[in-house]
Amino acid sequence: MDYVPFNGNFSLERKVAVITGAAKGIGKAIALVFAQKGADLVLVDFDKEVDHILKQIEKLERRAVFVQGDITKPETLQKILNVGLKEYGKIEILINNAGISRLDDAENLSEKDWDDVIAVNLTAQFRLAQAIGRQMIQQRYGKIINIASKAGLVALPKHAAYMASKAGLIGVTKILAMEWAKYNINVNAIAPTVILTEMGGKAWAGDVGEAMKSKIPVGRFGYPEEVAAAALFLACDASNLITGETLVIDGGYTIQ
Repeated sequence: MDYVPFNGNFSLERKVAVITGAAKGIGKAIALVFAQKGADLVLVDFDKEVDHILKQIEKLERRAVFVQGDITKPETLQKILNVGLKEYGKIEILINNAGISRLDDAENLSEKDWDDVIAVNLTAQFRLAQAIGRQMIQQRYGKIINIASKAGLVALPKHAAYMASKAGLIGVTKILAMEWAKYNINVNAIAPTVILTEMGGKAWAGDVGEAMKSKIPVGRFGYPEEVAAAALFLACDASNLITGETLVIDGGYTIQ
């Protein structure tokens, strides 16, 4: 992997990025930041309501196409790849962001909840990285960023399935980074603390949220734009020497 000088503005000009879970929250924030920095996008979500994002991207004079579907289905993964290549002729960045959570005490967690979380948060992420990774190998360039969680690094109550999925995703990040570095492909993960998305806000509302914030040295939760900023750094040429790493954005929670 040769050194490529960058101009300091963290540009994604003329890059093509696939972003899953793009309808809201972290995915939406990443999509808008990437468009601001010149990327064209393939937005993926189970939710059909993405018109508001597409209009914002159009105002930024960038292109975006939408793929609606369930990423646990092989046909959806193939459609993502096909749409990206048909519309743009290439895919250079993958943001594996889609995710779900099922919270319960370990002794009560149902088999279905476990299977659902692992299917979306781990298996589908690997399969999409595998499909797009093959194309990146052919073009000898790519950036894959997996949105993990601090729950993949430390234990959180009621998060058995979620933690297993995110810890697994961090492991997948490392093995893909090792195997694909020779193809000029960087694979990294981002592990945020609680981010104030719709899902994060619900899971950590009330007393449980206040108790968690009291354990975070900076004393607050994060915002989607803070994760988007980290994703921008890992997606642009400024980070070409970084691969196989997990960038923790947790206000100091895991340093204790």
